[in-house]
This record gives sequence, C-alpha cells and structure tokens, in this order.
Amino acid sequence: MEPSDIGQCIGLLTNHPGIRSRFGDLIEVLPEAWLSLLESNFGLATVFFADETAGAPICIAGITAVVRDDFLIEMKTPPHFWIGPEIARRIIDGRSPVLTAREFRDGNSRGGLNLVCLENCVHPGYLAAGELLRYVMSVFLQIHRGYLWKEVIANQPESLDRLGMLMNTGALIWDPVTSSYSQTLREDPGAVVRTPHIFGNTRELEQNRQRDWAGSWVGALFDYHAPILGFNRSEQRQLSCALSGATDEDLAATLGTSLSTIKKTWVSIYGRAGEHLPLVASTLEWLEVTSAGRGRDRRRHLLFYLREHPEELCPYSRKLLSQAAEVRALGSPSNSLWRRTSGG
Repeated sequence: MEPSDIGQCIGLLTNHPGIRSRFGDLIEVLPEAWLSLLESNFGLATVFFADETAGAPICIAGITAVVRDDFLIEMKTPPHFWIGPEIARRIIDGRSPVLTAREFRDGNSRGGLNLVCLENCVHPGYLAAGELLRYVMSVFLQIHRGYLWKEVIANQPESLDRLGMLMNTGALIWDPVTSSYSQTLREDPGAVVRTPHIFGNTRELEQNRQRDWAGSWVGALFDYHAPILGFNRSEQRQLSCALSGATDEDLAATLGTSLSTIKKTWVSIYGRAGEHLPLVASTLEWLEVTSAGRGRDRRRHLLFYLREHPEELCPYSRKLLSQAAEVRALGSPSNSLWRRTSGG
C-alpha cells in the first residue's frame, strides 16, 4: 500500500457495513492513522488491484501491525474491543502500541514479535472469488515469513463465512475463562461475529500441534530460522529491491544513491555471502559460481537463496542474535546453523 492508496482502501472499509459500524466517528481520522502506520515501517499493508491495467481499482486491502506485549495483554483481557479502531485511536492520541524500529529489531532477534491483523477489506464483488482469496492468503504468508513471531492475532471476522474461513486456517479463539486458546466456540457463531472476539495462535501452540499432526496453514508463519549472513540495513534494502529484478540503475534511482555506491554495496554483499554460504550444504553451488566469476549467475543464486530464506532481509540486532545463539548452544548440542545445514 502506498499513501495514495489509503483513500480507496478506506472506501472499501466504509462500504462494508459489518466493518464500518465498528469505527463510528473514528472513520474521519483513519487516513491520518493509517498514514502514520505506513510511515512507521512496522505496519505491513498490502493492496490487490482488480487487474494489471493502469488505474485499476483496488479490490482487496490488508493491514497488519507489530505491537507491544502490554497491548497484546489488553486485547486478550475482557471486555474485548475492536482492534482496528482502537489502534487507530491510540495512534491519533499519541499512544501508539506499534513497535519502534529498535523494539522491532530487538524483538526479532530475541524473544519474538506480536503480529496483529487489523483489517482485511474485500470489495463485495470479490467475496465469492475463492481462487483469488486463496492467492491473497498465500501472499499474506509470503510477506510475513522470516520474522520471529511469537503470537499472531487474526482479523476479527465480520461474517459467518469469514469466521469459518478463519478457523479453517488454524486460528483459535481466545477463551478468557481459561486464559487460553481453544478450538471450540463457547457462543453461537452469530454472536461471535457481532461482538469483539480474539482469534490467534502462538509459536508454542503450533509447535505442539505439529508434534501431534501436520499443523495448520497459519503455522507456516512460525517456521523461523535465525539469519546467518549478517547483512546490514543498507545491504538488506538493496537486496530487497533487487528481488524484484531491478537493475543497478533501477536500484540507484529507487534507493536515492549513486551507481558507484550500488556497486560497492554488491561487493560487500558478495563478501558476506562468500564467507557464509559455503557452510550451508544446500548452496554448495555458490562455490562453483564464485570461482567461475560469473557476476550475473552469482547474483541469481544469491537472490534465489534469499527468496527461500527471507529472515536474512528482516531487521535484527546482530549482537542480540549472537547472544541468543550462545544461550541455545549452552542448552543443546545443536544450534540453528547445524539444523539448517542438515535440513532440520
């Protein structure tokens, strides 16, 4: 989502009576709140256009945010509230629960992060497009892979169909009586969609489910490996842009820097990759590519690796990551690098 998309996305929301009624007068300040969320870099917003032509209308918009632990506790403590409106209110009031850059980086290195899905607005004409909605779900997973999530809170469903779809993906309902997630609805489904309820999942719960059976669709979000290449933020930004197939000239324009700086950054990137990738059994081809000196092939192999390991391009603290690895090593004969080189 770009700032220029916000108006059209709010239009999707206001045209949906089941969601619009949750906001009341807050709808007037929603553009300001969503813009602040986009600018924070830790609200992940996505839009889907009806087709590939210029000016095509937005048919689906999804917004997520990464929030602090204290806000997560508030969400799960009765009386529950509508999450999207409450986050918008707090952003406008200067009490945003969204993580700062440092909090995000530190949490993604040690302890984990809380992902909250605020809104998922679909144009009425696309509600029955099952194939499209499945594609949207796959994109959701792609965008949010690679982070150290400890808990994921789903959209609050506005219809029985959305409730069924949500629970089929593996989301569980929060039961305030037992202070735990459950697969069983204590109330009539109609009452559930009319009032605020919390649906979600945790890393611990999903790991337990995977031990018993195949796990769930949403469980893929918790498939995390610690990064090993150690890219800095400027290298990560360049690589993230390069994943779209951008040329060096495109990268310089997008990142607002010189072509010379882009080329120097590639040298640094290849240096880090050359040091660490040979340790990973699945990328031994890197040795042959590097020795042959084929720059284009070297970039292609590196970008292929990064598509499979998005954690390398997520913000993290190398210091905290190293400390966490040391703690794990003390408690276990195996560490994350060993698990990755052995296919675990």
